[in-house]
Amino acid sequence: MPAEPSAATQLWQRLNPPAWPLPLSALPAGSALVGGAVRDALLGRLAPQPDIDMVVPGGAIPLCRSLARRLGGSAVVLDQERDIARLVLQGWCFDLAAREGDCLSVDLQRRDYSVNAIALPLAPGAPLLDPTGGLASLQRRELVAISEANLLSDPLRLLRGLRLASELGFSIAAETWGWIAQHRTTLQTVAGERVLAELQKLACVPDGAHGLGQVLQSGLLDPWLGPGIALHEPLARLTPAGAQALELNAVEQAWALPVARLTCIADGAALARLRSSRALQKQVQQLRQHWQRLAGRAPAALRECERLALHRDLEANLPALLLLLPPGCRQAELLSCWRNADDPLCHPRPPLDGHQLQRLLGLGAGPQLGQLLTHLSQERAFGRLPADAPTAEVLALARQWLDENGPAAPNATRRRD
Repeated sequence: MPAEPSAATQLWQRLNPPAWPLPLSALPAGSALVGGAVRDALLGRLAPQPDIDMVVPGGAIPLCRSLARRLGGSAVVLDQERDIARLVLQGWCFDLAAREGDCLSVDLQRRDYSVNAIALPLAPGAPLLDPTGGLASLQRRELVAISEANLLSDPLRLLRGLRLASELGFSIAAETWGWIAQHRTTLQTVAGERVLAELQKLACVPDGAHGLGQVLQSGLLDPWLGPGIALHEPLARLTPAGAQALELNAVEQAWALPVARLTCIADGAALARLRSSRALQKQVQQLRQHWQRLAGRAPAALRECERLALHRDLEANLPALLLLLPPGCRQAELLSCWRNADDPLCHPRPPLDGHQLQRLLGLGAGPQLGQLLTHLSQERAFGRLPADAPTAEVLALARQWLDENGPAAPNATRRRD
């Protein structure tokens, strides 16, 4: 049954459409606001510039293109078959979708979860439309699937439900959880890129560690994960409170927590199967390798060559590793060093670059040059070569290393353990 008109009035006040760059008068009769903006406004958690979802009676794509031309925005076709497009206008996103079925109520009953199936018609004085009990679900703070068939119509909705519950801080209704677990294997019919996008959104949610734990528990990722991939123990620590205990600032938390969480649930091979970028695969694989090498120890317990490799590989991502480590690994000290852009260990650099060494020492390109650069970086990182050492001193050290590791042993590298 429709809610009282006063609820719609309050919702319009929160949504504040006069501040939008899209005038509601530009939309056809029978249009309605739906989805996340309505839900979040009802919960009092609306973002200052939310993404707006709208249902129009039909012709959403041509309407979007017409509005883009008229208002100076851009139109992006999201789904040609289902007639869905996005209007990007002055930094706002308005998704326009053609109504499914004969009326708005039918359209809403085809959606995923009841909290996403509440509509606010644009007609003046029209009440909220809630045919699936979304308002009651919001009051109970419970995520309820509208139907088993609706979930199966797009299996990504199984994963999206866990992300949404984590994002809202809601419990998942028992029947809904049962459907997610029962039909977990259908997620493998979804393109890996779409699955990964949901995982990355979930990893960014403040309570994302709990949500990712539910994802692992449900078995939704089994088709992409190999046996024994998940790192459950560090995942439980990856909370905002844990990041604050390490004294990560808000900017550092915003990128380090999601990367650390993804590292706990997947390795590079799993991310490749999910069609992630190679950069993300490498980032996660390096974090996992160094975390496993540390085995709960502080990095200072490693040999010098291993510590140098750790800081070279994780120069941009050290806070993510610090989050993965158990308490007592001197994270605060390492974080302080990492924040110093001139720290020679956390930001290792050779005192001369490869081109300079080739020119000054007559060296050719090859493995030996790379080994010499590593040696010089290690000497500088551990204080045996001053940061301001003159070029003559650097060259003398380089010649000494070449004498000890010359052509007779081109692959040898002197190490200090």
